This record gives sequence, structure tokens and C-alpha cells, in this order.
Amino acid sequence: MSRICELTGKGRMVGNNVSHANNKTKRTFLPNLQNVTLLSDALGKGVKMRVSTHGLRTVEHNGGLDNWLLKAGDDQLSDSARKVKKEVAKKLAEKAA
Repeated sequence: MSRICELTGKGRMVGNNVSHANNKTKRTFLPNLQNVTLLSDALGKGVKMRVSTHGLRTVEHNGGLDNWLLKAGDDQLSDSARKVKKEVAKKLAEKAA
């Protein structure tokens, strides 16, 4: 299981540990990923995803999963998130028609 947020695409970063003597050794910074169930209003069900806490805040700020997915570009979404986005767009198109 890769350590990448399914919504924002945030992954690990590489940097240095710097000691008091200014010795530098490589280290990784991992995103704070959480397994969450996000509720979709259009689909009427919950969707399980592995999301960073930053991603959760952006979803809440944009008014829920459906609004965030419709605004997000496909390049940053995971495959499962793209499928959910297609389902949401299809449901909303059916309601509008």
C-alpha cells in the first residue's frame, strides 16, 4: 500500500536530518494518512478512502466530497477517486435532466 493521499496526491518527501554537529543523513517525511469513510450526498452512501488530514480539511472547506471531486483535476486523483467522481457526475446529470 503506497503512502499517497487518494484525493490530493500528497506523498512522501525526502530531506535531511541535521545533527548539532551539522552532519546530514537522509530521511523521509510521510504524510499523515487516515482511513476514512467520506459521505457522498449524490450517491447516498459512504466511500472508503485513504486520505491525508490536509485533504480532509480541503474536502470540508469545499462543502463535502461531491463538490471537491467536481472541482478537482483528474491528474491528482487516484483511480478509485476518479471512479467515484464519474459516478457523482453521472448522478448529478441524471438529477438535472
